[in-house]
Amino acid sequence: MTIWQAFIMGIVQGITEFLPISSSGHLVITPYLLGWSINKEYIFTFDVLVQMGTLIAVIIYFWKYLWRIFGSVLKGIIEKKPFGTQDAKLGWLIVLATLPAVFGGLFLEDLVESAFHSVQITAIFLLVTALLLWFAERMSKQVNKMDNLTTMDAFIIGCFQILAIFPGLSRSGSTIAGGILRKLKREEAAKFSFLMSIPIMLGAGAMSINDLFAVPNLTKFLPVLLVGFITSGVVGFISIHWLLKFLNKNKLGLFSIYCVVISIITLAITFIRG
Repeated sequence: MTIWQAFIMGIVQGITEFLPISSSGHLVITPYLLGWSINKEYIFTFDVLVQMGTLIAVIIYFWKYLWRIFGSVLKGIIEKKPFGTQDAKLGWLIVLATLPAVFGGLFLEDLVESAFHSVQITAIFLLVTALLLWFAERMSKQVNKMDNLTTMDAFIIGCFQILAIFPGLSRSGSTIAGGILRKLKREEAAKFSFLMSIPIMLGAGAMSINDLFAVPNLTKFLPVLLVGFITSGVVGFISIHWLLKFLNKNKLGLFSIYCVVISIITLAITFIRG
């Protein structure tokens, strides 16, 4: 992998991690469409590092909010009133929403690995993302804010996050759709989606540390990793800000159409290339 490829992939990750169009799907499809041949040992580690870049972006963007939630949860534990404040309650709802994806990842690991090696399956899953976004908008009754979330709402939205284990099924798209179907306003659904992504990405990063140090010639590969990491973080921060503003006045239809177009183009190219 070259510095230029790392820069492009960092941009792709930064944009697609938070926009509901599947970052994992684009990290599979982009090298294929551009005809890049990248060593699998390197691409897995690179994907993890650029995801860490977007993790840093979401933490920085919401750091005041996160600090308030963390402080409220800690205070609630000390005072033996875990749900004493709205922020403390939200903190526990984020934890609850994370659990389905954790168990899903453990039981579906082998199936997920095989999917990551198939461009065709990834493209088909993008169509599923498009359908999910369209269905959520079709059925939506957006009246609530995060303050109105119940434990059942959080659990169901968390179950939607299981879908994102597969490449092409957008994590943000699935959870935003889940939030909308639970009557959250689009922007509020996006905020909750971003907040609940933090524990999952932290866990994935922690589990991949050994894989990082096992990469051959890591020192030589380090500049490439840094370029991807920094690029994804900067672009990810901008993407969060843009999407929240966009969803305040616009529907998810644009992203649904995009997923359909990219999926069809990818499937057509795989057919042409045989």
